[in-house]
Amino acid sequence: MIRNKLAVALAASIAAATSGLAGAQDAAVPTQIVDTMNKIYGVHPGFRANHAKGVVAEGSFKAAPGAAALSRAVLFDGSTIPVTVRFSDSGGLPDVPDGSKNANPHGMSIKFHLPGGGETNMVINSLKFFPVANGEDFRDLLMAIADSPADAPKPTKLEQFVASHPSVPKALGTVSTPDSFADEVYYGIDAFIFVNKAGDRQAVRYIMQPVKVVHLPPAVAEKKAPDFLVDDLPKRLAKKPIVFHLKAQLAAPGDNTKDPSQPWPDDRKVVDLGTLTIDKAVPDSLAAQKKLLFLPGELTDGIELSDDPLVGTRDGAYAVSFGRRQ
Repeated sequence: MIRNKLAVALAASIAAATSGLAGAQDAAVPTQIVDTMNKIYGVHPGFRANHAKGVVAEGSFKAAPGAAALSRAVLFDGSTIPVTVRFSDSGGLPDVPDGSKNANPHGMSIKFHLPGGGETNMVINSLKFFPVANGEDFRDLLMAIADSPADAPKPTKLEQFVASHPSVPKALGTVSTPDSFADEVYYGIDAFIFVNKAGDRQAVRYIMQPVKVVHLPPAVAEKKAPDFLVDDLPKRLAKKPIVFHLKAQLAAPGDNTKDPSQPWPDDRKVVDLGTLTIDKAVPDSLAAQKKLLFLPGELTDGIELSDDPLVGTRDGAYAVSFGRRQ
């Protein structure tokens, strides 16, 4: 049970991207992360340890003409690729109010169904960058949250951790509550490497840009109906498709691809990769999302891992959570 409102807000806000890579020498970090999330939020059978509340839809992706110059991935060859998309609130509570600050940052997970039966995934969220540099730090932050009840002596374990990791409040300062899942920007905090047909390599971070961005003041968001975001999506889709533009921020030589808590400068070039069109709500979303596993490290030829340590343990933590909810 959660006893500290600050702890709830911090845990919910940073948990969207889950963990950093522990490395082969410490394969327990993903499990420790999930265990600590269960300690913070409680165990809710059938639901994710993080991003427990969500809604599923379907649509398609079509690459922009210039995307193939960056990557030889079939995803960017201009064909129409079917997709399954899950939008979600942060945190491990299946009934978290959508307008609560505890539901930030919001997530968007995309499964691209490739020709021949393959898949590649993209797991992005409304944090512009991750609060800490690696999985061990993220685990320690979660443990600090769990060990900082309302009656804890000052400074609490959480306050001490935040004081020594200034990237935490900086990252949390980048999130807001949207008026719709369709009106939010979602960022890929991990760096990947695009490889084109000539073998040229380019480090990128993803940006999923909506047609418009609409954020609500906290006082307005907290007065919204508890399920306003989840309920809004199928209502919008019943009227017309929802459109996003997938973009890539291109790293310049010397930019840090290893530390997800370090954003690249805003003046780095951003290119259009294509259009994501969501046109159908899944009828039984609750049942559908329990069966879905989105692994950010499930890639396809033309998209490779960088030295960013975050992806490996995200995969591990998501797999642990998936196994438990089955």
